Amino acid sequence: MRWRKGRRSSNVEDRRGSSMVGGGAKVGGGMIILALVASFLLGQNPLEVLNSMGGVGALQSSSKPAAPRQNSPEEEAVADFLSVVLADTEDTWGDIFGKAGARYRPPKLVLYSDMVQSACGTNSAAVGPFYCPGDEKVYFELGFLNELQRFGAQGDFAVAYVIAHEIGHHVQNITGTSNKVRAIQARSNQRDVNALSVLLELQADCYAGVWARNAHEQRQILESGDVEEGLGAAASVGDDRLMKAAGRRVHPEAFTHGSAKQREQWFKTGLKSGDIRSCDTFAQSGVRL
Repeated sequence: MRWRKGRRSSNVEDRRGSSMVGGGAKVGGGMIILALVASFLLGQNPLEVLNSMGGVGALQSSSKPAAPRQNSPEEEAVADFLSVVLADTEDTWGDIFGKAGARYRPPKLVLYSDMVQSACGTNSAAVGPFYCPGDEKVYFELGFLNELQRFGAQGDFAVAYVIAHEIGHHVQNITGTSNKVRAIQARSNQRDVNALSVLLELQADCYAGVWARNAHEQRQILESGDVEEGLGAAASVGDDRLMKAAGRRVHPEAFTHGSAKQREQWFKTGLKSGDIRSCDTFAQSGVRL
């Protein structure tokens, strides 16, 4: 991916080096491991599971500076890359919204270590990158890149896809799609809640493709192999692959993000069309928002 000459975003909030220091009782390592396992099986936030077990008090706290932490040159290079990708999404979505007569409100990207406090609660790095609609921020822990590679996603554009997907959730938030989906989910059974979640995630994948297509047309960011890296990243985080990797049986009714094939397909749809209108996963599934 051609990125080194790109603009750097001013919307990056670097919280690396801050630690969550608690004033309550200590939480045993066994309890944390149990909470992580349970959270994966139940599809819940690990901190919510830990809370139900009575152990989150020791982890919930204000964030305060820890001892000075020296980031490695490799970490700084990744942070620089993420800043460029974020800036490119700002330019691309700003242009798309502008052509539609609207104004794009860019989110912030928060870089953190281990754990972070957001408007969506306290989260650990175990949950991976996430977007919080409450504060309109994307949260990213650099250690996630190791997990991404472990699942077979390689290359800089694979990382760019991840950021673009989370920015897709921001687009859904500011256009009102997310609120409409949550309203329907509130009166639905669990199977339908999961199905709607899948459609929301697949649309974010499509939006990532829309960004890539428009960014390349305007700034020629893609190099040979980048599209394959993006498709590989989308497929690597499919629910079916993650379930198999965890030694679980594949249950499509339990999917919350979509299969590897679906995620790859919708990223490709956005990439091919470059048009946000091609990303209506809901209409194509017979869901009216």
